[in-house]
Amino acid sequence: MTSAPENETAAAPVVALPAPIARSSVSTDVALISTFSAFIAVCAILPGIPTPSGVPITLQTFAVILAGLVLGWRRGGLAALLYVVVGLAGLPIFSGGVGGVAVLAGPSVGYLLAFPFAAALAGVLAGWALRAAERLRSSSLADRLAARFGDGVGRAPSAWRYPLLVVAGLGASFLTIHPAGIVGLMVRLGITLPEAFAIDVVYWTGDVLKNLAAAAVAVAIFKAFPDMLRSRR
Repeated sequence: MTSAPENETAAAPVVALPAPIARSSVSTDVALISTFSAFIAVCAILPGIPTPSGVPITLQTFAVILAGLVLGWRRGGLAALLYVVVGLAGLPIFSGGVGGVAVLAGPSVGYLLAFPFAAALAGVLAGWALRAAERLRSSSLADRLAARFGDGVGRAPSAWRYPLLVVAGLGASFLTIHPAGIVGLMVRLGITLPEAFAIDVVYWTGDVLKNLAAAAVAVAIFKAFPDMLRSRR
């Protein structure tokens, strides 16, 4: 029986390298949060859009909901929170070009303080909506709609995303901004719940229109920048 040559090199063991860990870019997060916070500020100080009812439509809540829909609950909420904090610090970025803690004594304080929660909830609901849109897209209902009306209905990405994002935005707005706004009106104006509710109802039409627009912009952003859709968080 012969032995192996002494100089024969033994086969080196195969070492499995650890899988790369996907890390989010902190700089990207900061840039997106800052950008959307600035966008909320710009929309807040723009003049209101006149309506036949006499109640102007401001774009402040449009930007808040859009931040949540596009960025996700964490970054969207932080963008709205940054806007509120900077405004309370004194920068005149609130509606009407005002700033500082004095706004907390005003009747709109409830609406203002609800913005971070609204953006965060919009992000959560939008996440569910986008996942549901993908499931509906591959469902038999989508096949039937596509067969009857064409591929643009049922199987197109935006066919389900848009209506579901509208629902997400409206849900976030009516579960956070409006209830908090009503409470703020009651506390600061010393009025009853029915009276505060009557004031709040005036803004519902404009809110619906803004959520329709926010969902449309979100769908357009996801179409133009698919990475935004994948990196929501």
